[in-house]
Amino acid sequence: MADYAIYTEEMKKENYTILVPNMLPMHFQMMEPIMKQFGYNAKIMDNYGKHLAEIGLKYVHNDTCYPAILVIGQLIDAINSGNYDPNRVALLMTQTGGGCRASNYIFLLRKALKKAGYGHIPVISFNLSGMEKESAFKITLPMGVRLIQAVLCGDMLMQLRNQCRPYELNPGDTDRLAKAWTDRLTREMEEENMLVSYLKVKKNYRQMVRDFAAIPMNRTEKKVKVGIVGEIFVKFSPLGNNHLDDFLVSEGAEVIMPGFLDFCLYCVYNSIEDYKLYGRGKKTVPIYRLIYRYLLKKRREINRIIEREGTFRPSTDFDHSRERAKDYIGLGVKMGEGWLLTAEMLELAEDGAQGIVCTQPFGCLPNHIVGKGMMKPIKEGNADVNIVAIDYDAGATQINQENRIKMMLANAREVLERQESERKEM
Repeated sequence: MADYAIYTEEMKKENYTILVPNMLPMHFQMMEPIMKQFGYNAKIMDNYGKHLAEIGLKYVHNDTCYPAILVIGQLIDAINSGNYDPNRVALLMTQTGGGCRASNYIFLLRKALKKAGYGHIPVISFNLSGMEKESAFKITLPMGVRLIQAVLCGDMLMQLRNQCRPYELNPGDTDRLAKAWTDRLTREMEEENMLVSYLKVKKNYRQMVRDFAAIPMNRTEKKVKVGIVGEIFVKFSPLGNNHLDDFLVSEGAEVIMPGFLDFCLYCVYNSIEDYKLYGRGKKTVPIYRLIYRYLLKKRREINRIIEREGTFRPSTDFDHSRERAKDYIGLGVKMGEGWLLTAEMLELAEDGAQGIVCTQPFGCLPNHIVGKGMMKPIKEGNADVNIVAIDYDAGATQINQENRIKMMLANAREVLERQESERKEM
């Protein structure tokens, strides 16, 4: 018998509010109505601020991984806010099932809830590894397909937004359009009673590209391109990285950020690689191969639409990034973000980035190995890219982080100026 509260069928029938930590605001906004369609009254958290880390530190040790401190602080702050009935609420936490400390966040959260006097609140494990089967929360195939659709749309919006913001003639045009499209897609997810039709999705993709291409922009001024990689939460979450993308844009840079789908593909491919290396999962590996091909197909459809319109750069094909990584790191390295982090840095260097910010929770050993530890060999093979590893922690000061990034940007601008000078001489 479990010694913690379990999310039951009765709780689902009684429409318990499920509080969900927010990592990717545009993506997760679209996921909320999908979860509601399948019977889960999800609420994506929108509470932000430095006080969340302070709340987290009240209930977990300060050596705990920074994303866990923030997420636990965000959830407990929401319960304390009075906006939700503590007796009719559940919390959702992702669980990878791997060797990273992220797999243990759920146990840290349960311990923190008991300490805060909320031990009766159930914590739901959002995982695809078959863990915590006693929970009434189930990810069905139709629900999974819809959630992937939200990931694809969110990635596309993020990609188009990043390629427009530094060049817009009227400040705010890009963000207003991104919000309008996020709201529109969210409404469509709410209205759809069955799987979003294939033709409707492709129509939306084409219209999104046309709408962003119509934003008045000045493309004559060359901007330094800076990629963001790292541990998944601090890479994507404005809460985790102190609004890093906004800071880079304010410093005159164009941000390049590999999408969330890359992480999904990486997780799926790891199961295929496990079979190659260890012979493990013989019965399930055909399913993972099918999922991998499906996700690649959907990603390539978006790339073709972007290429045909002609204004924006498509994302790098995931298979290409994976093959490129083999020259630097084994594909059996999968703790934390594993070989994906190295692959993304190589992808960004190939995509023309003059700078890369590698975001890392302080003390995250896997990310220090596959991120900071791989910087030297990557620089040796890609002389024009400047890489800086930035630690994010409750005790780290934002000004120190930004000063280190500014130093990287200064070096990156020198590279851009030299590249432009060489181009003109050709």
